[in-house]
Amino acid sequence: MKTSKRLNAVQSPIIPLIGQLTNNNPGTISFGQGVAFYGPPSEAFKKVQHSLTDPVINRYGPVEGISGLHESLSTKLRIQNNIEINSEYMIVVTAGSNMAFNTVILAITDPGDEVIIPIPYYFNHEMSLVMEKCIPVFVSTNEKFHLRLQDIESAITSNTKAIVTISPNNPSGAVYAKHELIAVNNLCKKYGLYHICDEAYEDFYYGQHQHYSVASDKTTNDYTLSLFSFSKGYGFAGWRIGYMVVPVHLYSAVNKIQDTILISPPVISQYAAIGALEAGESFIQSKREAMSKKREMVLNELDELNCLAANPASEGAFYTLLNINKEIDDLHLAKSLIEEYGVATIPGSAFGINNGCYLRISYGALSDKEIIEGINRLNEGLNNL
Repeated sequence: MKTSKRLNAVQSPIIPLIGQLTNNNPGTISFGQGVAFYGPPSEAFKKVQHSLTDPVINRYGPVEGISGLHESLSTKLRIQNNIEINSEYMIVVTAGSNMAFNTVILAITDPGDEVIIPIPYYFNHEMSLVMEKCIPVFVSTNEKFHLRLQDIESAITSNTKAIVTISPNNPSGAVYAKHELIAVNNLCKKYGLYHICDEAYEDFYYGQHQHYSVASDKTTNDYTLSLFSFSKGYGFAGWRIGYMVVPVHLYSAVNKIQDTILISPPVISQYAAIGALEAGESFIQSKREAMSKKREMVLNELDELNCLAANPASEGAFYTLLNINKEIDDLHLAKSLIEEYGVATIPGSAFGINNGCYLRISYGALSDKEIIEGINRLNEGLNNL
């Protein structure tokens, strides 16, 4: 018996692989999976507790999400993102933003269509495109992992349907400036494309960098698709709640996809999300400040590494990419670091980086003590391997 041929072309998920290696080596400090060190605000649990006697939580909900969450999200989007939900734009709640991405790809593409994604890319985006028999078209970024608009435009063909941006970026930690995202929107308007904006890490930006939601430009409602997540800022990874803001003309397609694959997002998790939003900006601000301190610690500790080809940076999210000055296979290096030195990272090749040896560091889940010890182990391993 054989599996689907389409899956043969899809890369194997790297996070479970690194996770298994980590579990097989007890005591390993993991800079692997991108999760926050905290859980949801107390308001989320209070909202769940109050909803437990409501029989609605045991039934299917609306395909696009419950009205209470839509109201809360409309307020959040208007205040935080400057996005107005109106007759032209709609909210659809999903089981995480990964599902939102897969849904919009199904809604706007056919097999053989092309979607432009800058390298380094988020591996689940590339996997989703290949799984849906679309063609991911890779374009390079600059030395700071910011967009090369000329390369993006040069990659556009008659088969192109969308351009994907992730800001703040996973895996590089780059935060695209307002003018970069507007320039992508201008390309989409010029060539009749969709701009898929992954904003899962919208709450994490540092220093002079600011997150910008390009859907706030009200002239772009026809082609800007914005994807959001509760997993990062609100520590909701296990609750599986995300949402997207898409043009109303996509409703019929999105409705068919959501009803077929999910039926409706989990109602109990949506109540939790309403509670999380009631916690207000103060909750997010405190976590951003805490993550900023971890970022500073990571970058300071990395200064001690003498095997890096370039200084690492982290403008947002909770990642940085290490450019290792070694001629060695990055997956082999990542395995050796786990098995011999007890520290886990993610190889850059999982994100499409094939020119050199890169490792992604995720510092969002670790304590200060673990960060220091982990980078000490990383330093020892990189100097000896």
